[in-house]
Amino acid sequence: MNERSFLREVAQALRCDERRAESIVFIVFQELRARLTPKESADVAAQLPVGLKKLWLENERPNRPVQRTHLADFLGHVRQRAALSDDVEAWGGTRAVFGALQRLLGSPTGVEGEAWDIFSQLPKDMKRLWLESARHL
Repeated sequence: MNERSFLREVAQALRCDERRAESIVFIVFQELRARLTPKESADVAAQLPVGLKKLWLENERPNRPVQRTHLADFLGHVRQRAALSDDVEAWGGTRAVFGALQRLLGSPTGVEGEAWDIFSQLPKDMKRLWLESARHL
């Protein structure tokens, strides 16, 4: 999957244009990456196409601390940063990005390969959303 098809998939899931989808992808990537170790973040980046890698690595620092927040905070950050109307929209946007990311990483269920490495670092409440995202292809 290339960057264009990734953004198109997210845009279609969210019923928005690709520019808006790219904004939501960027925000979800930033929030997800902050919850992963820098090493895991680098491992994910290595598997992304160039344009998505830029979105993923924006503002990354190799020695940053891992944010240990849960789903409610995650969705709140996505909602605020993406100027979404409520947490339901943030949930849908996050689910669309998580699902597209899993497919990009070659994980049909969200728990194979690199997707497993991401899943293993998420708190329980975020794991549920991660797994649900795989089921909404």
